[in-house]
Amino acid sequence: MNVDVRLESGSRITGFCDPSFREVSEAFEANFRERGEAGASLCVNVHGRTVVDLWGGVRDPETGAPWQRDTVSVVFSCTKAATAICAHMLVDRGLLDLDQPVMRYWPQFAGAGKEDITVRMLLNHTAGLPALRDRLKTGGFYDWEYMVERLEREAPFWPPGSHVAYHMMTFGWAVGEVIRRVSGRPLGQFFREEISAPLQLDFHIGAPEKIEPRIAPVSAFMTTGEDIRSPFAEAVMRAGTPVPRLAFLNTGRHGPNSVAAHEAELGGIGGIANARALAAMFAPLASPASAGKGLLSRERIDVMRSVSAETDLDETLRIPTRFGEGFMLAMDNADLPLGNAFRIGPGAFGHVGIGGSVGFADPDAGMAFGYTMNRLGGGVLLNDRGQSLVDATYRSL
Repeated sequence: MNVDVRLESGSRITGFCDPSFREVSEAFEANFRERGEAGASLCVNVHGRTVVDLWGGVRDPETGAPWQRDTVSVVFSCTKAATAICAHMLVDRGLLDLDQPVMRYWPQFAGAGKEDITVRMLLNHTAGLPALRDRLKTGGFYDWEYMVERLEREAPFWPPGSHVAYHMMTFGWAVGEVIRRVSGRPLGQFFREEISAPLQLDFHIGAPEKIEPRIAPVSAFMTTGEDIRSPFAEAVMRAGTPVPRLAFLNTGRHGPNSVAAHEAELGGIGGIANARALAAMFAPLASPASAGKGLLSRERIDVMRSVSAETDLDETLRIPTRFGEGFMLAMDNADLPLGNAFRIGPGAFGHVGIGGSVGFADPDAGMAFGYTMNRLGGGVLLNDRGQSLVDATYRSL
């Protein structure tokens, strides 16, 4: 059924929803009416067929410009999933071995006690490099060679493999440089040529200038009492927990709405996409036979959705976490404040972006899911907007 709903703000929700997924459409609308949504997109694919494709609200709250079908936004750490898929494609082709030391592919990485770090450790957040200790130069975030050289000089915070610590910012350059060394192509080019172009995704790691007018600026975090109680937010404010502070604050004055940020290849936090692109990227991983465009072997997908690292206390996020190799897995965390859980199917895998965007595949259900927005919520995983959509989708299956 076609959807065309006028919101109290004067903006609209538009798109398509299969009647059996009406509850998902209603949850999307409720986010605008009840949970402070500004602009957003939502897409669900089941067995290769799109059953939900919705967008609405405002692209830019300052100007009132509406969120259009082709509006895109920064999806933050959902980008890690895109980068990880690139790495797993190289594994499937026999070009990359996750159990080999990183220095086999990137010799300069071995300095400062990193000779025993494997590629798998980079992907599952156990390498011991969750942050950089020394302040970045202004603009350093957007300088690939500078960031790679900084990683080469950085010493692990603890013996590699001994702790799980979400590599919030460093993941993109660490895994991305391995991809560059093995494939001979920069991360953004590899992703474009091997994934986004073949699948016709409006997803960019390093956005071209021509799409800048379509990018929705993200607005500041919503703040509520529950958000303030986030263990990660509390750790960032405490001098005694250096890893969360360094991981979040040492960014060289990075601002996600700048053209420089959009054009940079930020493989951990800077991808630009919409829900349709996220769902379409995960669709071949959720149901390769139905989608007809399988990126990876069935065997590799089964590995990707298996637990590779888990802990009761992530040294960065300060909550229990579970990771595959490059992907977040289901994290219930029901006893923690809102925004610190990722409740998906037990065999699903994907990634949350800070503020609440999310993309994932559930091969057991043959379902791929994508949600993006421009008003960030609190917490480090899914807030009530994204989780309500995920819950409604599972109930509708």
